[in-house]
Amino acid sequence: MKDTIISLLDSALSALKQQGVLPDDLQPAIKVDQTRDKAHGDYATNLALATAKPAGMNPRELAEAIIGALPENDAVQKIEIAGPGFINFFADAGAAAQVVAQVLDSGDAFGRSLIGQGKKVQVEFVSANPTGPLHVGHGRGAAIGDCLCRLLEATGFDVTREFYYNDAGVQIKNLARSVQARANELTPDDADWPADGYRGEYIADVARDYLAQYTVVADDREVTGAGDPDDLAAIQAFAVAWLRREQDLDLKAFGVEFDVYFLESSLYADGKVEAAVKTLVDNGHTYEQDGATWLRTTDFGDDKDRVMRKQDGSYTYFLPDVAYHLDKWQRGFTTVINEQGADHHSTITRVRAGLQALEAGIPRGFPDYVLHQMVMVTRSGVEVKLSKRAGSYVTVRDLIDEVGRDATRFFLAARRADSQLTFDIDLARSQSNDNPVYYVQYAHARVCSMLRRAEADGRTFNHAQALDNLALLETDQEKAVLNRLARYPEAVEIAAKNREPQQIAQYLLDLAGDFHTCYNAVKVMVDDDATRNARLALGLAARQTLRNGLDLMGVSAPEEM
Repeated sequence: MKDTIISLLDSALSALKQQGVLPDDLQPAIKVDQTRDKAHGDYATNLALATAKPAGMNPRELAEAIIGALPENDAVQKIEIAGPGFINFFADAGAAAQVVAQVLDSGDAFGRSLIGQGKKVQVEFVSANPTGPLHVGHGRGAAIGDCLCRLLEATGFDVTREFYYNDAGVQIKNLARSVQARANELTPDDADWPADGYRGEYIADVARDYLAQYTVVADDREVTGAGDPDDLAAIQAFAVAWLRREQDLDLKAFGVEFDVYFLESSLYADGKVEAAVKTLVDNGHTYEQDGATWLRTTDFGDDKDRVMRKQDGSYTYFLPDVAYHLDKWQRGFTTVINEQGADHHSTITRVRAGLQALEAGIPRGFPDYVLHQMVMVTRSGVEVKLSKRAGSYVTVRDLIDEVGRDATRFFLAARRADSQLTFDIDLARSQSNDNPVYYVQYAHARVCSMLRRAEADGRTFNHAQALDNLALLETDQEKAVLNRLARYPEAVEIAAKNREPQQIAQYLLDLAGDFHTCYNAVKVMVDDDATRNARLALGLAARQTLRNGLDLMGVSAPEEM
């Protein structure tokens, strides 16, 4: 309907130009929005207000001229001018109800589009250090990142999901020393325990398997424990592989899979870090000071220059990130989105500065970032801080075991990434309308129940009759559902464009609310076949749209609850 109105307005502008009312070179953007108050119609445009000055006309006068030049169309029942010059459109009931036919005809494809035109997009998310189980913050990144990928795919982009393993550096060495200590029968309470060692129970599990010469398969690579508690290199290789496998199992339980697993260590093995350093030096963007090598990041918008190679010859953490993102660019990804925790905020400017200093033709805003805030987990109003297995934090597996995958995913992705999130375990487990995921899934199950009841009563749904009588959907509650259904394709496009999966969660809650209200107010199982089938068709369209939206969230659509 929105596209129909835009087309009508475009035709009216062309007609006014031919009549000499508007100048030929006037090319206004036509903006049409759905109204919040249905007393003002279903759609409204500010075209007359936005165009009045360049047209040299009074806005209301121009609005009248636009309305007079609109072609006739059965989809529009009435048009009014409001306020200083807004134009309000009232949709014909039958035309508005055609969204039901559109949904039923499109099925799983309803809401999907090709606006991405197959453009390659790489989304990097989770990217947890392989030093322990995935914590709830990683879970939020996994939920948001995977939903974002699903949104981009639904709008026609060619998406690659990538996980970056930081399998090099100080933290990995601390992991190896921790496992070695456990292999030598030390505990975190012993005086000789490594100062920065990891203390969770999983360290004991890694040490046990290492000593048993257990074979781990991670990312199609086999690593076997050597059994020697003095071989720190072998312990490190085994521990990283062991935890990579554990993280992968957790992610699969969460319904998240990746196309590419990229190892930080490969950047050193393949000489890409050294190559990036040489390019930065050759380009004249570095200098030596206090025995360290500095990068002039201030030349590219940073607030101060940054050390990239320390006095001991090791690199600061942002330098391999620069090499890594150069590699992404060289792999042909002109659009890269990094979904990371808010603690990465300080790295954005310096990574982008480093990429500019490479002078490789990379645009200034590359890569893009979506940063999420911390998550606090509560039970009975009290914060839950520890997991026995992890020792210091709540894991993703803890949440999945407590409330299930659906609730975990929905709760973690249902709020803006840049807002802090309180994950209420009691609420997520409750079967009540206060639980948002239950509320949405129950709307889907309610339609399924309605159809089962119709079948049991011998009132089998008649598809053809329903489509012939959609104009009978004329109560305010039915119109609210119709209007909400019509907004779904645009909601998907906006959520993908803004990279905000929580908009889909909000849409689903709104649609579920409209449907529940309609279900409670409008009797479906009436004796009149035409009315009953039209209302069943409305329920089917709502069910399909709910299912499509839940799929974008990575959440199931149960038929019974």
